[in-house]
Amino acid sequence: MKLFDTHCHLNDEAFRDDVPAVLTRAREAGVENLLVVGYDLASSQQALKLAEDFPGIFAAVGFHPHEAATVSGEDLAKIGKMLTHEKVVALGEIGLDYHYDHSPRELQREVFRQQLAVAAKMKKPVIIHVREAHPDLLAGLKDGGLPYRGVMHCYSGSKELTREYLKLNMYISIGGPVTFTNAKKMPEMLKEIPTERLLIETDAPYLTPHPFRGQRNEPAYLTRVAMKISEILGLTPREVADLTRNNAYACFGIDESNSDGGRSWS
Repeated sequence: MKLFDTHCHLNDEAFRDDVPAVLTRAREAGVENLLVVGYDLASSQQALKLAEDFPGIFAAVGFHPHEAATVSGEDLAKIGKMLTHEKVVALGEIGLDYHYDHSPRELQREVFRQQLAVAAKMKKPVIIHVREAHPDLLAGLKDGGLPYRGVMHCYSGSKELTREYLKLNMYISIGGPVTFTNAKKMPEMLKEIPTERLLIETDAPYLTPHPFRGQRNEPAYLTRVAMKISEILGLTPREVADLTRNNAYACFGIDESNSDGGRSWS
C-alpha cells in the first residue's frame, strides 16, 4: 500500500524527540505522504519547517477554534503569507468547537469567517474541525460561498450531516474512530461517502486506532484505518490506499510527480 495521512500533528510536543524514527516507521508501513496540520501560529510555522526538511511532507497552517480569542489581524496576515509557500497546501485546522468553549462562540464564528475569506482569496482548501457546532458551521460555510475545496477532518457525523457537507464540495476524512469497537453508526455513514470524496488520516498523536488505544498515535497506524474501511466497503486495502491517496492529491492540488513519495525520510 502507498498511503497518504492527510492529518497529523508531528508538530505536537508528543513528537518532540523522535520525528525521524516516527517517519521511518511510517515509511515501513507504506505511508508515503503526510500533511502536518497547524492549530496556532507557532505550530503552523513548525508544520512548514517539517515540510521543508522532509520529502513527502506537506503543511497546513491556520488557527484552531480554541485559539480564536488570541488571533489578531497580524496573525491572519502571517498565515496568508505562509499560504504562498509551495509546500503549504491548505488552511487549517479551522472551525468551531462548542464542547470546550475555550474561546467565546461569537469569536470562534468570526475567526472562522475571516479564515474562510483568506482561503478563498488564496484559492486554498480548508481543513475543518467541528464539535457540537454543526448548525453554525454549516451556516458559516454556506455564507462563505465555498469558492474552494474543503475537508471535514476526523469526521464521525450522521448520514444526514454527511449529505449536507458533500453538497458543499467537502471531502470527508476518516480516522481512528472507525476502528473503535463502539463505532456502531460509522459503517453506515461511511457508505454515504462517494469514493472520490474519501480521505483517511490519523490525527496523530490523538485518536489512536484499535488495537493500540491508550498508546500515542502515529502515522504508521494509518494502515489500521485503511484496513477497516476496506472491510466495510468491500474493497481491498490497496484499493482504499490508492483511491484515498489520489483523492488527497486532487483535494490539495498536489502533483503526484512532485509529491516526493519515493524519497527516503532517513
